[in-house]
Amino acid sequence: MTNTGETGTLHGARAELLEAAARGAEWTPRFPQSGSTQHPASVLVLFGRLDSIPARTDDQTVAADLDVLLQRRAATLSSHPGQVSFPGGGREPADADVVATALREAQEETGLDPAGVEVLASLPEIPLAVSSFLVTPVLGWWRTPSRVAAVDHAETVEVFRIPVAKLIDPANRYSAVLHRDGLTYKGPAFEVDGTVVWGFTAGILNALFDATGWALPWDPAIERPVTV
Repeated sequence: MTNTGETGTLHGARAELLEAAARGAEWTPRFPQSGSTQHPASVLVLFGRLDSIPARTDDQTVAADLDVLLQRRAATLSSHPGQVSFPGGGREPADADVVATALREAQEETGLDPAGVEVLASLPEIPLAVSSFLVTPVLGWWRTPSRVAAVDHAETVEVFRIPVAKLIDPANRYSAVLHRDGLTYKGPAFEVDGTVVWGFTAGILNALFDATGWALPWDPAIERPVTV
């Protein structure tokens, strides 16, 4: 439900994302670290209105009206093969800043038109030891959605939009458990219509849903193994 303040101003999902971004240092997740070199990278965390609902003004759009843009990485990649991820990648010398990296990578991987994306904020950078990247999540609002599809199948095998309502459904949530190299990783995961989201991407979504107040109670004690 859309909330109203004392002045009667509507505060929808976009406003909740902006408020959460302003407190990003409080809730941005941290992942296991190592001493490896960390290269700068950005990912685009892009929310848009569902195509199946009438267009509404920003302050009337609530979380249940939204979807988020994701992609599935090629199984042949050396980093996070076959996993669902946000569009993004490493910074290039020509990139002006972290936002430029996120938009360029998203355009190269999904074909989206950056002109239709309103950048809301850059969240605190996150060291990601498993791929030796220092990742900045860039939070976006898709004012004018454009057609998306996998551009280079050597890197991305499919691009899709998952409704936020399905991601926050407690029936679609559990803890992913990975045993590798004598260590155990456990973190939030989502499974929607057979698509599994776990690891870094699920960690960002989980923390963001908590920070915006969109999350519904779910049971982290439900565990399922994942493999890489």
